[in-house]
Amino acid sequence: MATMRRNSEKNGHMLEEKQPRTASDPGQKESPKMVYIVFVSLLIDLLGFTVILPLLPALLDYYAKKNDDSLYQIMANQVDGFKSFVGIPNIEKYNSVLFGGIISSLFSFLQFVVSPVLGAASDVHGRRPLMLASMIGIAISYCIWAVSHNFTVFLIARIIGGLSKANVNLSTAIIADVSTVKTRGKGMALIGVAFSLGFTFGPMIGAYFSKISTFKAGEFYIAPALFALSLAVLDIVFIYFFMKETLPLEKRAKSFSSSSRDAFNLISPFALFQFSAVKNCPDKGIVGGILMQQGMMFFYIGVIMATVQGSYSRRIPAGSEKKTAVRGMFILMPAFIIIAFASNQILLYIGLALFCFASATVVPCMTTMVSSYGTVAQKGTVVGIFRSLGGLSRATGPIVASIVYWSVGSSFCYCIGGVLLLIPTMLLLKT
Repeated sequence: MATMRRNSEKNGHMLEEKQPRTASDPGQKESPKMVYIVFVSLLIDLLGFTVILPLLPALLDYYAKKNDDSLYQIMANQVDGFKSFVGIPNIEKYNSVLFGGIISSLFSFLQFVVSPVLGAASDVHGRRPLMLASMIGIAISYCIWAVSHNFTVFLIARIIGGLSKANVNLSTAIIADVSTVKTRGKGMALIGVAFSLGFTFGPMIGAYFSKISTFKAGEFYIAPALFALSLAVLDIVFIYFFMKETLPLEKRAKSFSSSSRDAFNLISPFALFQFSAVKNCPDKGIVGGILMQQGMMFFYIGVIMATVQGSYSRRIPAGSEKKTAVRGMFILMPAFIIIAFASNQILLYIGLALFCFASATVVPCMTTMVSSYGTVAQKGTVVGIFRSLGGLSRATGPIVASIVYWSVGSSFCYCIGGVLLLIPTMLLLKT
């Protein structure tokens, strides 16, 4: 029986190899070209997306000083009530920390909601139309940001951006379309390189714009918003002329609902609790120096991650993704502990180096593992659900981390984060 089963599997593989290749079949000549087109498109988008990161504390400070927006005032009152309830000192910077966490959480929560829908839609209608629609929505959000003279308009811009930003999971689906099992990891690592470069230079550009601009009438955010808008328009043009459809009609899902139902069965709900992030807020009086320090830290992180993903991660042998991801998880734990108790910049940057190395290996490996599930007509939905659940974890993470940070201090916050990494590590080991 075992011999018959092996012969049957061998014959099945031979039949698959004899089948004609289509535009989205692995191993085609166009595959490397499309991988690099996705890389360029994603890099252009991320440079615009990350410009706002060092500007967010200054933006929130600007809206607080204007004090002419009812929504901001309502949220501020809620924050004051929360601080009184948990006994947090009445310090203004805590408001900006929580506001930043709420905005980050809202954007990620919208990703949780919309990523499965847009991913499944790409399985039915194709990757290219959804990619163009995503970038058009992102461009609209930057237009609104450029005229956001009050907090409500700025929040609307972030909501539209969160609902539109499906290009990351669509890029991952395209890589899955045009790669083989052996080359898929290299393609996913190239997406990681785009993230590293984007998060290296984008925040530095944002910090530069903030430093050379004035804070009168909110002028400091107009230039970076227009810069991000220009990059979004450039990306739309680039996608229109260079990105081809990678999912042919005959391989698309026949209906939207069945594709979504199949994809949900492939994802574990435990993935919801894997990632978190929290950002601190500097005082306005020293915002220029702090922004440049943040830019240098992002540059340091980006250089390490780009180096690791561009060299080590791209050469991870097929089939060893789980082992590499587990190793990265174990490296993340001491990285959190070192950051928690870092008393100087040397220890801090050592912890960040470990964190960057681990992240640069874990994320591409996890993405490669997830992208191997499902049929060709389900890749968009599978990756979309994966991104969605990651978005939900990033949505809840900042708020939870902020509460822990305020209640028991930063050291314990990072320590508990390192300890909690045991949960996804154990789940990954059992997979």
